[in-house]
Amino acid sequence: MRSHAFATAAFIAFATSGANAQVELKTYADANGYIDVQKLTCGQLAGTFQEDADLLTTWYSGWYNGLGKKHFINIARAREAEHETIVYCKANPKVTVIKAIGLVFDKMRKERGIVLAK
Repeated sequence: MRSHAFATAAFIAFATSGANAQVELKTYADANGYIDVQKLTCGQLAGTFQEDADLLTTWYSGWYNGLGKKHFINIARAREAEHETIVYCKANPKVTVIKAIGLVFDKMRKERGIVLAK
């Protein structure tokens, strides 16, 4: 519970930092209502409201797990990955969120000695 509270607090601080006003997630949608999640930047993620940022990070997590054909969630590890992504994004607002998550996942796997099957 403590790590979740810390991750949430860190994300709130990240999302509300800077001089930019918060915008609704739909601001980044095309005319049909779709968001190209592969082009969304860390800075854009930071500019959304907390509930929109939570929605996006959950979606990204599910997308990555789907790519890996993973059908389970390790909640503590997911929260750690979210926190690490936030830290990375805060320092790199122009990087796409999808790239930031990939870099964070690669780092976490390396630290744990996890090798992906090819």
